[in-house]
Amino acid sequence: MILDLRPLLRGELPALEVDYTLTPPPMEGIIFPEPARVTGKITDNTGYMSLTLSCDVPYIGECARCLAPVEGRLAFDFSRTVVDEKGYAMVSDTDDFDEDEYVVVKDGMLDIDAQLEEALLLEFPFRLLCRDDCPGLCPKCGKPRAEGECGCVTKEIDPRFEILKKLLEKDENV
Repeated sequence: MILDLRPLLRGELPALEVDYTLTPPPMEGIIFPEPARVTGKITDNTGYMSLTLSCDVPYIGECARCLAPVEGRLAFDFSRTVVDEKGYAMVSDTDDFDEDEYVVVKDGMLDIDAQLEEALLLEFPFRLLCRDDCPGLCPKCGKPRAEGECGCVTKEIDPRFEILKKLLEKDENV
């Protein structure tokens, strides 16, 4: 969304409320059943403008261990300092400059979608789990371990030690 900040820049408003929906970027294995809801405001404190937003989006994916469907909501806050192009050029020359702390107003307009989409990708969980103690799948038959035992032998001997097993069996038979 492109926000018109000209009334704020002219001093006509002390703050500008933000409330819109954002279509999240596509992510492999993740479905967003509805757009992200973005709310917040841009405030002008005597020349120092700050942007504070909250983003909330539902998602559907699959558990990284057992492949069961996982539904959840991702909510995060997004804060930046709002500067014009001249102000950005001035702060970018400083030693402690971090470009991720700023959004740039161009011709009185502010486009924050790209930065919000990037923040959403960075905030998204690395792995989805149906529950924290998910036991996963049986490596032999693929049955979910949460459904109970499948009867597969889980204890295997390292093939390098197979010869030692045969030696132990000979000793037991004697």
